[in-house]
Amino acid sequence: MNFIRTDIPDVVIIEPKVHGDERGYFVETFRADKLQEFLGYTINFCQDNESKSSRGVLRGLHYQLHPAAQTKLVRVIQGRVLDVAVDIRKDSPTFGQHVAVELSSENKKQLLVPRGFAHGFVVLEDDTVFAYKVDNYYSPENDRGIAFDDKELKIDWQVPHAELNLSAKDKIQPKLHDTNDLFEYGVNYYND
Repeated sequence: MNFIRTDIPDVVIIEPKVHGDERGYFVETFRADKLQEFLGYTINFCQDNESKSSRGVLRGLHYQLHPAAQTKLVRVIQGRVLDVAVDIRKDSPTFGQHVAVELSSENKKQLLVPRGFAHGFVVLEDDTVFAYKVDNYYSPENDRGIAFDDKELKIDWQVPHAELNLSAKDKIQPKLHDTNDLFEYGVNYYND
């Protein structure tokens, strides 16, 4: 596995090694030992999730507050998405900045989105299957979001606004600077 730090170093692209021949391919999609060796700490994933969506579906930008904050390890099994992680740690040198990575069944890339980041993705192909691990269970009382179209975030979703398909909840999320439900930079949210 190849681990690549992005412009926001806490967000990591993971490129698994694909072994293929005329019969198909084999790939290790997760190795706890390799991830721990790279990060220097352990992430205890406890749940796997999967969604299937058509082109233009946008899910996000979502996060959960501490003590239910989540790290996500995301990938695409079928199709393509533009995956986005936004730094929502107050006083972080990269506060409000984002990383956007195309994840697809072809490139097999994954994105590690740590606690302290809002996450979202837009589907670029019909019948896209998106899968992710989380290290904390869903907590409705800690569930939060940021407006996907907050102009200060400067996210190019690569799909025209008129073609986007959002949930009712995601249509009314607050702008980043209109919420007080953020994380503190420098706090270790992994020591529960």
